[in-house]
Amino acid sequence: MKRVVLIILVLLVVLGVGKACIRRDLPTVDKPVLREKAKIENVRRGYKLIVRDAPNSANYLIPKNITINGIDYLQSQTPIGKYGGTFVSSTIGEGPKTFNPFNTKDNISAQMSEIMYDGLVTTNPVTGETIPKLAKSFSVNGKEYVVKLRHGVKWSDGKPITADDVVFTWQNIIFDGFGNTSTRDSVVVDGKLPTVEKIDDYTVKFVTPEPFAPFLRMLASPIAPKHIFQPAVSRGKEYFEGFLSTNTNPKEFVTSGAFRLKEYVPAQRVVFERNPNYYVINKEGKKLPYLDKLVYLIVGDINNQVLKFEGGELDEISLQGANVARFKEMEKHSNFTVYNIGPDTGTMYLSMNMNNRKDEKGKYYVNPKKQVWFQDKNFRQAVDYSLDRKNMVFNIANGLGYPLFTPETLNSIFLNKNLKPYDKDINKSKELLKKSGFYWDKSGHLIDRFGNHVEFDLYTNAGNTEREAIGVMVKQDLEDLGMKVNFKPIEFNSLVNKLMASLDWDMVIMGFTGSPLEPNGGKNVWLSDGTLHIFNQRLEKDANSSRYNFEKRIDYLYTQGALATKFADRKRFYDEYQAIVYDEKPLIYIYSPIRIVALRNKYQNIYPTSLGGVTHNIEEIWRVNSE
Repeated sequence: MKRVVLIILVLLVVLGVGKACIRRDLPTVDKPVLREKAKIENVRRGYKLIVRDAPNSANYLIPKNITINGIDYLQSQTPIGKYGGTFVSSTIGEGPKTFNPFNTKDNISAQMSEIMYDGLVTTNPVTGETIPKLAKSFSVNGKEYVVKLRHGVKWSDGKPITADDVVFTWQNIIFDGFGNTSTRDSVVVDGKLPTVEKIDDYTVKFVTPEPFAPFLRMLASPIAPKHIFQPAVSRGKEYFEGFLSTNTNPKEFVTSGAFRLKEYVPAQRVVFERNPNYYVINKEGKKLPYLDKLVYLIVGDINNQVLKFEGGELDEISLQGANVARFKEMEKHSNFTVYNIGPDTGTMYLSMNMNNRKDEKGKYYVNPKKQVWFQDKNFRQAVDYSLDRKNMVFNIANGLGYPLFTPETLNSIFLNKNLKPYDKDINKSKELLKKSGFYWDKSGHLIDRFGNHVEFDLYTNAGNTEREAIGVMVKQDLEDLGMKVNFKPIEFNSLVNKLMASLDWDMVIMGFTGSPLEPNGGKNVWLSDGTLHIFNQRLEKDANSSRYNFEKRIDYLYTQGALATKFADRKRFYDEYQAIVYDEKPLIYIYSPIRIVALRNKYQNIYPTSLGGVTHNIEEIWRVNSE
């Protein structure tokens, strides 16, 4: 027995040393904003996310406008590379659900769409500024946004990209509510939509109902080729839902991005080929991208992904904590580099179903006795204080992460830094429960004031090993309080149905993709009528039902935060909404992992950043020994 204990202690020491080494020697490509002494200069410098000098990223050069023979190109300022070769990445899960950029409701489909379709603007991967993309330039004057398009730029089928495409996309697809309405919902101001009009063939003017700070970034939404999408739109929304599905012949796709779809083999791979009509050129005036192909292998889980990278089938892989130490050791004698990309822009959270409404048959979505618990702020706070976030970071993320307590990511320029982190405090949890009349029986089981044993189901999506591991530890922490937790990982689509349709769930561990530059992207989460307002979800028939007081306040703050035009004013509104979430705990945030990526050394023009990741400039990346 003593020998077993000794071995365990040795292993713990070794792991601890390994983690310390990892944090010191991983190449950091952006400012480590999560560390205690780190600072983000956000007020004096507006929306710029300030980064320190770091390998590669500090030297990244933004493409410049250049006109050649009447065509307005973007010219790459990076070193000239060689043409040819393939870059192989991967996705976890079942693969994309659609290739229609306006129907995407999952991350993989959205990722594939971003490769094929460009927007009017994009984000500078280093500073966070909004910069032109399909647009040659833009100007903002109060409520008016005038966008000038590039002359001579073509779709992949050779037809010109004009103002007609832009107006059609925004007016007939986004504003008319075709496909996923998230973009439309995000640009609604006081119940009103912006307007869009064609000034000339290459000039478009948008007008928002009120000055609306987030709108410029929303112009990154993809632009559709009118001559391809209009026939589908004319046939109605039901037809549009199946338009450009994964069964569509790749030859039917007309796109504007650096790559176009070449092949899709379900559950195996997505293959893209270079778009010969792409509007980015190198310093010699030759069209990019350099690569011939971009391939995404569809892998079932993280373990399979790791095996494929180790076997040489993948050129890039995102690493979770458990694999980082081993990959860092392998790096010494392998052909790849491990990069510390910085804090993840997404968030993981625990949520309780606070819904007090009934379905069409008059049955409560949530068992009434559980409603009493979940609607009780003391109960939610007790759950929060019972969580050992540091333990989760250490054991699940292998020390590569930070406890999280707010909806804004820890690298967000809008982060409320006055909200202090705290450790697990089981005594605090018990005090809060006692305030609401909870007590413990002789066996240590938690009982509510009505004599009910506290028992509920905890869900997450099966196959996500990180969330499953979090679920196990949350279950253990809550059972320390005498709660009985039935942990039930289920298939992702089944879980989404529970959360968004049937509403029959108790507690869930999920995540949201966020932005460190613009909170308004979370509008559908935090506005009480938002389609992702998960903790008190409203179906259409319940749209006007009652709201909690703190929901009403967040509605106001979120709206005002978008309408304010000065950063300091916006920051004040968003600070307060974070403070409310911090206190009320409608979502309980868990931790923020650090993004670690391994990349083969055979590629050049690699400029990783916290905002852009490793391959944000995929059109400029080239392979040393092309195939």
